[in-house]
Formats: sequence, C-alpha cells, structure tokens
Amino acid sequence: MIPAFFLLLVLSAADPITEVRAVLDAQVASWNKGDLPGFLAPYRHSEELTFFSGGSVTKGFAAIEKRYQARYGQSTATMGQLRFEEIEIVIAGPDAAFARGRYRLQMKDSSPTGLFTLLLRKSAGRWEIVHDHTSTGN
Repeated sequence: MIPAFFLLLVLSAADPITEVRAVLDAQVASWNKGDLPGFLAPYRHSEELTFFSGGSVTKGFAAIEKRYQARYGQSTATMGQLRFEEIEIVIAGPDAAFARGRYRLQMKDSSPTGLFTLLLRKSAGRWEIVHDHTSTGN
C-alpha cells in the first residue's frame, strides 16, 4: 500500500506539460494586452538566449527585446492580437522541454502567421525559453 503522504506529494506535483502550456498562455495574454515585457518575461535574460527567424540569428535577451520593440512596439494598437494553435509540448527531461505550434497574429494592416519551436529549460522552479525558432508563412 502506498502511504498517503506520498500520494499527496505525487498529486500536488505539477505536470510539466501543464506548466509549459501555462507559460505559452501567459505570453499570449500579455501580448494581447500590449504588454511586451510580460510577453518576453519567460525568455532567459542572458546572452545564451537565441532567436532564429527570417534567415537571421539574434543572440542575447537585450538584442531580442530590441528586435521585438522595433517590430511590434508596446501597445495593443501596434502589437495586434496573437493566437497560438496546434501546440505540441514534448518533455525531454526533468528540466528540458520543447514546444512547437503555429502562431497567428492579427495586426492593423497585416495578418502574419507561421510556425514556431521553443526550447525551454527549467531553472529555479521556472520554465524559461532559451531558444526560439520562428518562421513566417502559411
């Protein structure tokens, strides 16, 4: 028979897929409020962070933040409305996961869509994005 305290520990342990999904959901909610810092919060704030998109590589949190600010601004008027679809989350170890899916962005004058793959690492009890590969296109 399994001791009750052990069952309580197992039942209270967070599911990593649910945790990663919560990170993505929080990003969408932040984006849709025009909160760019909130959207970027789960990205690892270090020079290790990489972002691949449109044939270019951007390294480091500060450079990625600057890229987002230049492209999307920091308001609902400039950022538009974001949706993530077809999300698949794979746990690759106790502190590693990747998430892939499709994004759809509805902006004032355009509606970009594309695919993304995020590599996440769990550090100090928090999932952080350490690599983002985003492509534009249907």
